[in-house]
Amino acid sequence: MDTRTGLPVVGMVGAGQLARMTHQAAIPLGQSLRLLADSPDDGAAMVASDVQLGDYRSLADLRRFAAGCDVVTFDHEHVPGEHIRALAGDGVTILPSADALLYAQDKAAMRFRLGSLGLPGPAWRDLSVEADPTAALAEFGERTGWPLVLKAITGGYDGKGVWMVDSLADAQPLLASDTPLLAEAKADIDFEIAAVVARSPFGQGAAWPVVETVQEQGICTEVIAPAPRLTAEQADGAQELALRIARELGVVGVLAVELFVERSGALLVNELAMRPHNSGHWTIEGSRTSQFEQHLRAVLDYPLGVTTQTAPVVVMANVLGGPDDTAPALDERVHHLMAKWPDVKIHLYGKEFRPGRKVGHVTALGEDVSAVRARARAAADYLSLGDRAEVDAHE
Repeated sequence: MDTRTGLPVVGMVGAGQLARMTHQAAIPLGQSLRLLADSPDDGAAMVASDVQLGDYRSLADLRRFAAGCDVVTFDHEHVPGEHIRALAGDGVTILPSADALLYAQDKAAMRFRLGSLGLPGPAWRDLSVEADPTAALAEFGERTGWPLVLKAITGGYDGKGVWMVDSLADAQPLLASDTPLLAEAKADIDFEIAAVVARSPFGQGAAWPVVETVQEQGICTEVIAPAPRLTAEQADGAQELALRIARELGVVGVLAVELFVERSGALLVNELAMRPHNSGHWTIEGSRTSQFEQHLRAVLDYPLGVTTQTAPVVVMANVLGGPDDTAPALDERVHHLMAKWPDVKIHLYGKEFRPGRKVGHVTALGEDVSAVRARARAAADYLSLGDRAEVDAHE
């Protein structure tokens, strides 16, 4: 408890952009957000006052950090489960729990658990438990058809740790590596969506409108709320599915369920994230309660906020670092963007711009999907590419 305010202290392991935006949401609530950062240059560490430097893989560092926190949560899912359980054994309140977080950390465990609940997903096979992974993959490919998707069972994110393989020969370098792998049948994808929900220890749940996510080379570049190509029945089904997963897995906090919409109209679960998620960044301006505020409410067991949209259409576009010699300078790009698109909201994460790196996002609101998408995309491209954006747009 913060002795100055009488309010609880939330500790967040990790100090990246998710922690940075959670810190912003904590301020009006009077919360004292404590961060465990790898470096003082981490995005959230640069703006928060209560920062401890340490290694999330060190139980000693985690114990030192958790002392004095009323609840500990995460801005990433890489903290070892045995450390989370040790902290819980010490009496630390950690949300989500290690038992829940397992299903975001381990893709094989997730597939097995969701399958046991009868929830929709692609055909899959855990190659890490096979005596002969090559033979197992050959049999799986013969049964389901090539190409197949291979995934690292742990540690993958933003398209990293995911490979499309066209044949057994194509898969051989991965099979020869030390990476534990999961094989999945390739879905017949029409488009991708995300259902983001929150759940409190009391059991209250809340769901935002389901969004469509646009992926390029494994990285989400745009999020459109609400998903314009979903039927009302599909949207309701995706929300109900996400809320059920949160309940069945005992998730507390924000849960993002990434789904494929197949050409048949069927929904398939792709991935789970148990923290604020890129597909929910639009909620800062676009919802009455942002995912970051809701995550704090949930882990503190406060009543959850309403999730209605503040405009008929909201589009978030990620800002990726452009070429090293991008001109004009970033400050001038921000100036020009504000002049040309004064309604677009800018969020920069305090990261050094590097080609392809996710360094921020912009959000636009309005009534027409095409117009709002065009405005958000143009603004994000200008921040990424500067003068090149106008050239590229006319090529």
